[in-house]
Amino acid sequence: MATSKSERPFDVVVVGAGPAGLAAATSAARHGARTALVDAGTAPGGQYWRHPAPLSAQSGTALGALTDSAVAYLHHDLTTYHRLLDGLSAVEDTGARFSQHHVWTVTRDADGFVVHAVDRTGGGERAVTVRGRRLVLAPGAFDRQIPFPGWDLPGVMTAGGVQALLKGHQVVAGRRVLVAGTGPFLLPVASGLAESGATVVGVHEAASPLAWVRELGVVARNVTKLREGAGYARALARHKVPIRTRSAVVEAHGDEALEGVTLMRLDRRGALVAGTEQTVAVDVLAVGWGFTPQLELPLALGCATRVDVDGSLVCIVDDQQRASVEDVFVAGEACGVGGAALAVLEGEIAGSTAAGAPELPAAVRRSRASLRSFANAMHRAHPVPPGWTERVGEDTVVCRCEEVPFKALRSMQQDFAADDGRSAKMLTRAGMGYCQGRTCGYAVSCILGETAARTSGFAERPVASPLRLGELAGSTAERPD
Repeated sequence: MATSKSERPFDVVVVGAGPAGLAAATSAARHGARTALVDAGTAPGGQYWRHPAPLSAQSGTALGALTDSAVAYLHHDLTTYHRLLDGLSAVEDTGARFSQHHVWTVTRDADGFVVHAVDRTGGGERAVTVRGRRLVLAPGAFDRQIPFPGWDLPGVMTAGGVQALLKGHQVVAGRRVLVAGTGPFLLPVASGLAESGATVVGVHEAASPLAWVRELGVVARNVTKLREGAGYARALARHKVPIRTRSAVVEAHGDEALEGVTLMRLDRRGALVAGTEQTVAVDVLAVGWGFTPQLELPLALGCATRVDVDGSLVCIVDDQQRASVEDVFVAGEACGVGGAALAVLEGEIAGSTAAGAPELPAAVRRSRASLRSFANAMHRAHPVPPGWTERVGEDTVVCRCEEVPFKALRSMQQDFAADDGRSAKMLTRAGMGYCQGRTCGYAVSCILGETAARTSGFAERPVASPLRLGELAGSTAERPD
């Protein structure tokens, strides 16, 4: 098996070049560690600072010159982004940066850690390894989805997918778009669509703004978050986009593609209010119910997990971002979904500690604690509405990859008394398709009545990124030194 650029282990290997990974790599390099940054993207930034691929062909500070790009208006906090980009020069001077390297697993050997990846630069595929004495994992998260009748129609998209089209390809997903679900992420998605020329017929938030009344102390300590939300609200008001709270999509309609959606009001407990049905004509529905941390790599190493405020499985880390496995550090959404600002701070702490630097100032730790408290408040204020499993039709597809309907999961429970993810995979094939349960795992677990602590069957994936069987077979030839 080929090894990227160097057989000698790096001091620190960082996996992921989103906000947390960029901060970790630049911080580790700044403190003198020979650092490698490994990422699947063509350019650094992750999903948060995603930008059109042609920019990745440039070099130096122009690599991510989003301030000059046609999609700069879609991005937040570009000052931090450019500061982190400038820091990449320290990484490349003594270490290496590997773009378009899709990491499929990580293992330990006598010298530390082996990051197994598929190098897709140049249009080909080549199995490679990157070795390091210490490891920082910043894998990020993906859109959380729940099924409803019609959600498998063309035109029904995740909110993150709609935003990725805008940021990465300058493509507006549709002419008439409705944004629905829960969480602050709906606002930048809707704002970006409206600013890009789409007709956004409304933002339908399942939660009530009154939920934030109980979190005023946290909000007061994070006024920058309040200003950010106000900015999106002003943009939506400028485009006359209505925001409706306690409102949810219950069905999508169309023959060959999406033609409209049915909305209903929710009461204080999250239950549907009878007689409030409203049908709206749209050609795209952007729906999101928060995010699910991506834990394949930490779990591959045996990192301990816990259940977060939003019910997600997340990594346990200490004040220095150390995981339960020695010399492994985790930063960003894998520690709990909390946004880019928190991810950057966690990345800086993880990178510095991995490089052997002195403990960061107390002010940094206080900022992290404040942002984490805001993230917890956000999860409490924007839960997935309870009772949604009772409104799913018998024939509603839950696992879209394998076309497993809701009734198949219920039959499995009744016929085999099985209520766990592993059984669902074996008996119904739910979670066995191309996405490996990333789309349906949360929903299947809820339907089966699993607690989040038992959903690692969907989070654990021996192969975290698709690769050819030939590359997988070739990788077994390598043995620890």
